[in-house]
Amino acid sequence: MIRCIAVDDEQLVRELLEDNIRQVPFLQLVKTCRNAMEALEVLQQEPIDLIFLDIQMPRLNGLQLLQSLQQPPMVILVTAYEEYALEGFNLQVVDYLLKPFSFERFLKACNRASELFRLKKPAPAEEHSFFVNVEYTQVKILTADITYIEALKDYIKIHLSGTAKPILTRMTMKAMEEKLPAGAFIRTHKSYLVAVKKITTVKRDLVCIGNIEIPVSEFYKENVNRMLQS
Repeated sequence: MIRCIAVDDEQLVRELLEDNIRQVPFLQLVKTCRNAMEALEVLQQEPIDLIFLDIQMPRLNGLQLLQSLQQPPMVILVTAYEEYALEGFNLQVVDYLLKPFSFERFLKACNRASELFRLKKPAPAEEHSFFVNVEYTQVKILTADITYIEALKDYIKIHLSGTAKPILTRMTMKAMEEKLPAGAFIRTHKSYLVAVKKITTVKRDLVCIGNIEIPVSEFYKENVNRMLQS
């Protein structure tokens, strides 16, 4: 959803913009403003993605408002004056609607803003995961679900949050460490790898995940000390 405001000193134009905006499913109208000063107040209080902005307004015109913003949202200029088009595009506005405009032309401008909004939106970070062999089956493990990993001779137990029974797989701790993202886990003991973000308390020879106590051997105490200092 694109959060927007409409800024125009003419009531009829504000009403037209409000009606048009409500017909576009991906737009959410936050407020209509009678002048640039009202718009500035809204911009300071609310996250706004798009401004429908008139140019000719008293005190502070639309272009002056736009130039005063350090990180302006997307802007669609709405004006009766064609001569401002070049200056508007120099300010990297999304589109320029010349009054009077049809709903079809308005929708075309909105679609341009929607495409730009989609391109600017950061892609969601991919979840880190890997597969382990469990009884001749490849099982996917989400790294974010791991609380700690325990070595048992030639096997390891992968303890997962929200799951009572750990995953048992034949693997060395060294091989497991190579699958894990750097810095996300801490070795506290030759037999334990612990998810740093899951640690709730640190005691003299223990790290705890809630009520679960995991030993810290003398050899790996420096790892824990570095974690506490970072």
